[in-house]
Parts: sequence; C-alpha cells; structure tokens
Amino acid sequence: MNQIIAPYITSWTAEQEVPSRVVERPGIGVGYANEVLGDRDARGVLWLRPGVRRGVGKPEFGKVHPLRQRRAMRNLLCQVCAGPADQNDDGVLWLLRDYRNDWPGWPDGMGCTEPPVCVPCVAVSLRLCPALKRGAAAIRAGRFEVAGVRGALYRRGTFGPVAVGDVNVAYDDPDIRWMVASALVRELRGCTLVSLAELAAQHDAVPGR
Repeated sequence: MNQIIAPYITSWTAEQEVPSRVVERPGIGVGYANEVLGDRDARGVLWLRPGVRRGVGKPEFGKVHPLRQRRAMRNLLCQVCAGPADQNDDGVLWLLRDYRNDWPGWPDGMGCTEPPVCVPCVAVSLRLCPALKRGAAAIRAGRFEVAGVRGALYRRGTFGPVAVGDVNVAYDDPDIRWMVASALVRELRGCTLVSLAELAAQHDAVPGR
C-alpha cells in the first residue's frame, strides 16, 4: 500500500481536458463538433474528454478523472488501488463523507459518484483524504444499480448549447440527451453502516499485515 502515490481515480496535471466544441444535434441533444465513436457510452450518453496520462505531472487531489471513475464504478473496483472492491453477504463496501443526519436511513436511495473501496484502502483513505478527515462513514450496500450520470447539463443558447450547471441525471430522464457526463452514478440501496474499527480489525487480522 505504500506504493500508492494517489488514488486510482485522481487526475494528474498532465491529463488536461481535450478542447472540444459542444454543438446541438437535432433530435439527439448535444454532441461534439468532431465527435468520434468513443465519446459516448453504451447508452449513448456524451462524456467529457480528459487526457489520459496517469502518473505524469502531479496528482490533483480532489479532482476525479472521468474515465477512471467510470471504469471503477462500472466494474466495482476500489477507487484507491483499482483492485476488486470488498464484498460480503451484506453487500459492497463504500467509504463516504458522513451525512447520516441528512435523512433517516442515510445513505439509502442516494445517488453516489464515489466508487467503492477494498478493506486495506480504508485506512489509507482515512489518513490521506482531507474530506474524510471531517467525518467518514463505511457503508455496505446490498443493491447498487447504475442509475445515471453526473456532469454538465446544457440548454439551447443563441449561438449554440450553453452549460447551465452540474447535476445528476437518471438514464431514463430526457435531459440525459443534454448532458456531458463526467461521472457514473450508482444508487445505493439496502445500506448497512459498518464500524470503522471493525474494518481496521478485519484488515489487521489478515496474515502478513
């Protein structure tokens, strides 16, 4: 674990966004003026075009790389090491900012953009992530359907589409045609809070740790 310089999903300074002009495609929504096949996911949603040069330059902590986030979320990989996320009979493990007072049963029903984690990377995340130092909660989700995307929502403008804000949009929402996605969203259901001390003990119990 000492070899991890930055989480897998972290962007690096050399991974600048590829300049792209967003245009309206009648009957479709938004697209790129020079669009290619790989610009859309399997459901036809347009995605941001980041550079891919992981490990080059400096890590930009707090800035998530869209393609690596999408891969980790789609394949349930740990957001830190890119290995398989931890899973048991209670579900897949997530490590989130602790907002359990937001609503009864939190985070059940939440649209989540943070990929899951493995047990060994929980301690790394708690030690290195400034956001988690302000309060963290470990969650196991029994159900975690891919629900939609987060990204820039566009509307028609005088001289072409105009971005109006960053939002989460479900795949069955008509607005999805007007999105430039930057993150995949899973909806967490059947959630159970897990003790961080219990996870630490589980990690320490592994032979060779």
